[in-house]
Amino acid sequence: MTLRILGAAALLVSAAVHLIEWFSGVRNQSIGPLFLVNVVAGVVIAALLLWWHHWVPAFLTLGFGAATLGAFILSTTVGLLGIHSSWEGFYVFAAAAAEIVCIVVGALLLLPTRDSGRSTTVNRRARHAS
Repeated sequence: MTLRILGAAALLVSAAVHLIEWFSGVRNQSIGPLFLVNVVAGVVIAALLLWWHHWVPAFLTLGFGAATLGAFILSTTVGLLGIHSSWEGFYVFAAAAAEIVCIVVGALLLLPTRDSGRSTTVNRRARHAS
């Protein structure tokens, strides 16, 4: 559960940064609507991650982090929708760090887990049945 809380917090940090940037003038740029999509997606995925213990929210968390960080990297290198950004300012690094956390948490939650207690019980039942 700790990973899910960490992932949800990272999603909300990224969403908050994008909302702050949207209010700071990004809404008037070609990329403005995508910032609002990022805000809504971050909040929805954070809620799913906390309340739905399934692989889908983990996958969405990883994808959210990768897509958002990837879009920013594109905007700082070749440009994205006519926008050229730079690695400057607190919000840039806060969002990038949050998105890296999303990628790591999503990947960790997708790793197969070993539930030794459950598999032992299943193995015992199988032995008794034969």
